[in-house]
Amino acid sequence: MTTIRVAHSDEIPGLVQYPNDAERNAATGTYLTDLLAKGCTRPEWCLVAEDDGRLVGSVVLWTMPGNEMPIDVVLLEAPWDDPDLTVGLALLAEAATLARTLGATELGHVVDSPAQAPQFQRHPEERAELLRRAGFTVARDGRRFRWLAGGELPAQDGRLRFRSLAELGPEPFVDLLETLLAETADARLTEDVRRHGLRKAAELLFEESAELDHEPQWWEIGYDADGTQAVISLPAHSPAFPVIGFVGVAPAHRGKGYSSSVVARGTAILAENGATEIRGDCDVENVAMFKGFQRAGYDNFANRMEFTRPL
Repeated sequence: MTTIRVAHSDEIPGLVQYPNDAERNAATGTYLTDLLAKGCTRPEWCLVAEDDGRLVGSVVLWTMPGNEMPIDVVLLEAPWDDPDLTVGLALLAEAATLARTLGATELGHVVDSPAQAPQFQRHPEERAELLRRAGFTVARDGRRFRWLAGGELPAQDGRLRFRSLAELGPEPFVDLLETLLAETADARLTEDVRRHGLRKAAELLFEESAELDHEPQWWEIGYDADGTQAVISLPAHSPAFPVIGFVGVAPAHRGKGYSSSVVARGTAILAENGATEIRGDCDVENVAMFKGFQRAGYDNFANRMEFTRPL
């Protein structure tokens, strides 16, 4: 009989271990150790499935460092050869119940392919089917990008004049986000607008971005030569990596090549502050931003399916 329970202290950080897969086992253990140290999870948020004294599945709740309420699940493992996915469904049901008691109203989960550190999410088709059966839907079909130090920084665009959050305050940033969201190709942001309305969605995007570690002088609005707002750049540090964060081009200034310009600006800011690896992502339907990352010297190293479910 399979039992779903909180992991014992001696089962953390390893949780489910796979024979003959030392690289994966080491990477996931290191990842969980880091999440615990940064306050992205807690021991009581680490659930395991036990069958005849052996761990056969796991799921961990995740949040931004120090927050009290979980927002995602990570380190999801189950017996993937079970066509009924019974253990995985039980784990996700227990995780949802726990998250709900902690105040969460929805949970997300991302699946990166190809499988890679730190989670090594193998069996992508079975994972997607498990999530579907557990009530998750696809929020965004995304593409991940990475810039590594060692080459030249992307060239800066002399057409733009930048002013920072420290100088302007938050209101012009939220105003520009509202303008951008009115014509966005991002599926997740489109859904936010549908659920919350344009202004509230812009405010929430600004607030969520602000949870990432950043300095006010890093966040900037770029102005075109005519004096109007053209781009927004919100580089930051996630719990794992420096990230481009949110970038966007105002509808009135699209078609001028500014998507690569705004990525280049965020890259320069982060590199000047010690970043040697920077990541970013966009919706696959956002062709302009996809090309913008590529023109700025970023490599599309992975795809990311973002899932979400209400609680």
